[in-house]
Amino acid sequence: MHSYIRPGQFVAIRLQSDQLRLIQIIPDTVVNLGRFGNFTANQIIGRPFYFTFEILDACDDAGHQLRVVSATELHAETLLADGEGDGEGDDVDTGENGIPMRTNRQINDENSSQKLTLQEIEELKREAGGAGKDIVAKLLESHSAIDQKTAFSLAKYTLRKRKKYLKRFTVLPLDVGLLANYLIEERDAQKAMELRDEHIGLIGCWGNVHHSGNVEVGEGMKPHGRYAIVDETGGLVVAAMAERMGILYPHDADEDPTEEQDPPAHNAAESQHTDEPPKPRRIRPQPMSATTNTITVIHPYSQPNLSLLKFFGYDTNNPDESHPLHTHLKSISWMQLADPNSDPLYANEPPIIPAEELAELKQSKRTAYYHKRNRWGRVKAVVDEGRAGNFDGLIVSTLLEPASVLKTMVPLLAGSAPVVVYSPTVESLVELTDMYSTARRTAFINKKRELESQSPEGEAVDLSSLHEEFVVDPTILLPPTLQTSRVRPWQVLPGRTHPLMTGRGGAEGYLFHGVRVFPTTQNIQAAGNVRKRRKVETTSTPISDRDVEMTS
Repeated sequence: MHSYIRPGQFVAIRLQSDQLRLIQIIPDTVVNLGRFGNFTANQIIGRPFYFTFEILDACDDAGHQLRVVSATELHAETLLADGEGDGEGDDVDTGENGIPMRTNRQINDENSSQKLTLQEIEELKREAGGAGKDIVAKLLESHSAIDQKTAFSLAKYTLRKRKKYLKRFTVLPLDVGLLANYLIEERDAQKAMELRDEHIGLIGCWGNVHHSGNVEVGEGMKPHGRYAIVDETGGLVVAAMAERMGILYPHDADEDPTEEQDPPAHNAAESQHTDEPPKPRRIRPQPMSATTNTITVIHPYSQPNLSLLKFFGYDTNNPDESHPLHTHLKSISWMQLADPNSDPLYANEPPIIPAEELAELKQSKRTAYYHKRNRWGRVKAVVDEGRAGNFDGLIVSTLLEPASVLKTMVPLLAGSAPVVVYSPTVESLVELTDMYSTARRTAFINKKRELESQSPEGEAVDLSSLHEEFVVDPTILLPPTLQTSRVRPWQVLPGRTHPLMTGRGGAEGYLFHGVRVFPTTQNIQAAGNVRKRRKVETTSTPISDRDVEMTS
């Protein structure tokens, strides 16, 4: 992730009212923040993140409309809350025990306490300068009961007015956790299956998702870092896993070693008579061409729904070739995975045209021919690679039946590969956990042995009745676990500690976790070295009423 604001990047702007807005910083455009004002995007491009800016009512001498708020001003609100700011440290009458006698019992919080009318406040908004500071000062001055407030009450009142009238905002970098919280709080959470930040962290940990390096593997070597993902959250799960794998954020153009800049020629004659050989053209990266550290998305449509990836610089409709996801993100449909010959894009291979005939074609037809051949070769390579399996992990976040997904995907995993399934409700995962339970596995093994013993020797065993009774094979997944974790904010005050009543409800969110194993075909019985217990002779102590005489 970058430490400064780049052109064309999506950033999160936190307003004084603690509201978040996701805005794309496009040069030479105006960013509108509603009632807080607007500013030109060029004034924050190149600035570090986490700076707090103040929108001025009029440009300064240098033509700047924004002012960077210093740390002293930012901490003034903290000092107000602690009773150490301006107007907060006045002496208060105390009793004999030093307890302040001023309380809020005699204060009647009504609109009559504020002498300014709504029309006068609106007039101040149009005329007052200082980015809202004059309005806050006027409101405090015209309050008739301001001297009766305690330090804590005055701080709350002042902070509330500052959040309402001060034209300040903070620019934050947009990461997966911030985007998840934004979707939960500000947007429709159901579109992302109410996936929370704590769930995303657990999915990555239980799925063992990590950066596996960019070293290309040779022939006969097993590719590593290949993860299969079924995502119906709009790309939020894919973005979270790509962030852990180090392929989510784009690289700087000046740091790309494959891109070479040609030196400018002084004149045309010098460029024509130079003896230097022309530099080779930069090889354009082919989409979905990486072999390690890759993500394979399985989807039910013609193309996956990964619209949330646009916030991280990757648009699936118009992909950027310099983005890491261009080569490391692969997609395959369920139809291609189950029956690739039913897909016309995979089954219908474009005919190969000889070189002599190809040279006689027009440029547009040759381009179309190469485009069809490259697309067919790319689709065939991705489908064959997906059907070969050997994935290092499976992550599922879908509204489909989990058992039907795992029935197809678990056999494609490598040994000891983790399986993680997220669901906003618990019912489907409880049923899935029962399918892979120890009792189910024992019944599956006994039923299979019974069918094998009944079949004649030399003939294939008919296991159709076994698969009708058991939806999934419980022997290829270790007994799974089912858990949940949701962070709830609490109010911690003496005698008033409880969860915040204004907290958002919604689904709890549950995770299913298992490990892929390969069952043995042999009948193995556990037998160990039985250690014989050593016999210890015990003597009983005689019981007598007489005293025992001790002799030396």
